[in-house]
Amino acid sequence: MMHDDPNEAGLPPHDDAIPDEAAEGADAVNPLHHRRIRSFVTRAGRVSTGQRRAMDELGPRFVVPYAPELPDWNAVFGRSAPRILEIGFGMGASTAEIAANRPGDDFLGVEVHEPGVGALLKLIGEQDLSNIRIIQHDAVEVLEHMLAPESLDGVHIFFPDPWHKARHHKRRLIQPPLVAHLASRLKPGAYIHCATDWQNYAEQMLEVLGAEPTLENTAADYAPRPDYRPVTKFERRGLRLGHGVWDLVFRKRAG
Repeated sequence: MMHDDPNEAGLPPHDDAIPDEAAEGADAVNPLHHRRIRSFVTRAGRVSTGQRRAMDELGPRFVVPYAPELPDWNAVFGRSAPRILEIGFGMGASTAEIAANRPGDDFLGVEVHEPGVGALLKLIGEQDLSNIRIIQHDAVEVLEHMLAPESLDGVHIFFPDPWHKARHHKRRLIQPPLVAHLASRLKPGAYIHCATDWQNYAEQMLEVLGAEPTLENTAADYAPRPDYRPVTKFERRGLRLGHGVWDLVFRKRAG
């Protein structure tokens, strides 16, 4: 889940709010692990009246129910177009802005938290966007069952939970098994774009992405922020305080 300002999202702050026993096993992403695997931690959040209305009115069109089978995505979106997966879109502001600026691409956002789903649906309605669909489910299961190999033109993972305590680093989303799984769903030449404002997570991302043999870095290490990724309010505040932000853009090798 993208960690926008936790208070803006109606969510508690990162792992300080989660006891060790609750965190254990709750945010692992290794699809080969023997425990139940999830790409998220369940957190409470309040759905506003406007978000609930958007879910009721727009959900039937824009929310795709999870099912362990491959949908006809061209039928779902009503066209054949480049398809971008976003894992953990937070409250959806960046997703909506990118989709509005890239009308020729289709965006599939995966998010488990209802306030975020409702917020993005509200933006879809306000901006009359037609190129976004949402799955409210665990991203690992979506990858396994709903996305075919070499079917994606891009993946966005912006500001995932940093799990900043060292003992929780194994709960971070960007781990070798997940990256290998993501890479298998990318078309040759397609990209994966990650961003974080935690330096040691950026270093881990660089190491993990760089170790995936089917991917190649588009930069010497960290990439300049691509123009399509908006600077969030939370990010702007951090930059004013001197905090860094790191973007990583890797492409799938041809052949």
